[in-house]
Amino acid sequence: MEHHDIDLPGHFDDASLKEKIFFSAISLFAEYGLSGARMEQIADRAGTTKRMVVYHFRNKETLYVQVLEYVYIQIRAAEQRLNLTTLPPVEAMVQLVESSFEYHATHPDFVRIICMENMQRGRYAQNSTVLREINRSALTLLEDVLTRGQQKQLFNKAVSARDVHRLISSFSFHHVANSYTFSLLFEEGTDSAAQLTHYREMAVQVVLRFICP
Repeated sequence: MEHHDIDLPGHFDDASLKEKIFFSAISLFAEYGLSGARMEQIADRAGTTKRMVVYHFRNKETLYVQVLEYVYIQIRAAEQRLNLTTLPPVEAMVQLVESSFEYHATHPDFVRIICMENMQRGRYAQNSTVLREINRSALTLLEDVLTRGQQKQLFNKAVSARDVHRLISSFSFHHVANSYTFSLLFEEGTDSAAQLTHYREMAVQVVLRFICP
């Protein structure tokens, strides 16, 4: 499974100090969570001091909320770049499912950070004033695809964007969040690339069966 940093601008060495702190925080929050990651670790990873981390982000909780907002911004921006309005409804839905699955698979830090936040019962997500607005596009994008498909009688009119989003997220998230235990218990010795293709295709089939009459 190829692992991409969450859209680190250019090479890390060429980033500004604030960017180095921020992306170091993403990696450490994904690995240790908010409570486990220390400001000193973030500073060391960024090649600076705790004082400079505080200067740029005030405290660890503020930095964490900004990271949480950022990782959601990135996945929503990736969806927008698909330009689904230019595609026929079925093709657009297939593209969305495949791209979402691939995004999760290649951005495990995103999945880990969301897992950590859910373990905290969404406590810090509630502190964000923009997370709901950031994620609104996930449903509006799906609503457009579904409406166009329903008008052509390709999709079931009873299907909602929220339910389709939950279904896509479930497949995409599970593949990464449960990869170690699931692979150990049920897929030992299998080819990871082949499994990725298999589950991506399964996700497409399940979503189409759910939305089509």
